[in-house]
Amino acid sequence: MTKFLTTTSVIALALAGAVTAARAADVKEVQMLHWWTSGGEAAALNVLKGDLAKEGFAWKDVPVAGGGGDAAMTALKAMVAAGTYPTASQMLGYTVLDYAAAGVMGDLTETAVKEGWDKSVPAALQKFSVYDGKWVAAPVNVHSVNWLWINKAVMDKIGGTEPKSFEDLIALLEKAKAAGVIPLALGGQNWQEATMFDSIVLSTGGPEFYKKAFNELDEDSLKSDTMKKSFDNLGQIIKYVDPNFSGRDWNLATAMVIKGDALVQVMGDWAKGEFVAAKKTPDTDFLCYRFPGTDGSVIYNSDMFGMFNVPDDQKAAQVALATATLSKSFQSAFNVVKGSVPARTDVPDTDFDACGKKGIADLKAANDGGTLFGSLAQGYGAPPAVANAYKDVVTKFVHGQITSSDQAVEELVKAIDDAK
Repeated sequence: MTKFLTTTSVIALALAGAVTAARAADVKEVQMLHWWTSGGEAAALNVLKGDLAKEGFAWKDVPVAGGGGDAAMTALKAMVAAGTYPTASQMLGYTVLDYAAAGVMGDLTETAVKEGWDKSVPAALQKFSVYDGKWVAAPVNVHSVNWLWINKAVMDKIGGTEPKSFEDLIALLEKAKAAGVIPLALGGQNWQEATMFDSIVLSTGGPEFYKKAFNELDEDSLKSDTMKKSFDNLGQIIKYVDPNFSGRDWNLATAMVIKGDALVQVMGDWAKGEFVAAKKTPDTDFLCYRFPGTDGSVIYNSDMFGMFNVPDDQKAAQVALATATLSKSFQSAFNVVKGSVPARTDVPDTDFDACGKKGIADLKAANDGGTLFGSLAQGYGAPPAVANAYKDVVTKFVHGQITSSDQAVEELVKAIDDAK
């Protein structure tokens, strides 16, 4: 079993050069830096390891625990600074573009042209995987964050029904509280709180408001009464978490719902991977609903394998990884386990469960209808400095360091302005 590395130990390894591969005619090893360390995530990654093993490539794991990926990106920064590039790293949107602009990314264009990625990968993903006309990353999946995950047995016990509005959701949480069940499973980490707030803002203000505020960073929208109302709604919903939520990892919050200790989690569809790993079935054991008020829209992020400018003897491994990642068979098998949907539009939904089929249909409808929006919390709404400023304000509000919605709006506008 792979031992998970702390950020410090990964940096030490990187600086020591321990991640470099032995030089050979063609290095038959893929070095992967990632933060997929939960049960469902590890199971999904095993699909890729198996595919590459069939091609004769060994897998060198560099896992850095931490659901939001911040620790992994700190480790990656140290590795790049030391010149010890991994074959690939799990990355999110703007981070890919930042490294591409720094000139350290490889070039997958020949493989992309051969495989026809430009015809099968949605334009929203190409925006982050292509830089200056060159493919620098292979999209692995499309996640969406505006989901509710509900324990069906608890839902039946309290006589709950699908909430169609934010007010319905609060009423449902109140029912769970009255029944002695933790209403809302949440981990008090800034990325989890901001991910939930993404959905609240879309629910409160609607698609155009979300786009203007969190993708275009329109100041009038950021300082509006609608944003204040969004913080009011966040203040309402966090009253339903348990006292021990601070610092809890996301997958432990998911486990609370799986076990029936809590009714609902607001989380991206990577949470479904935990239900799948626990042998749970949609509509029998758990329910998946869009966050009330967000039907018809998808707030997305996409895990990408950013490919670095490695020596020539490692490029065959990189091409093998990229080709395997965007093969139709892998896109189906991986995303069935991961909880996400394929990063290419020509993969059939045959093997997906009810939640997966809904996710695929929702993505297509949102893409066609212009309601597919990058998640600010997840690195697809705006550059990292802005996203970090956003997460910082939201977490201060959740934990009482910002005491009113008026103050939260003021702090948000200032923080984002300073980060631009």
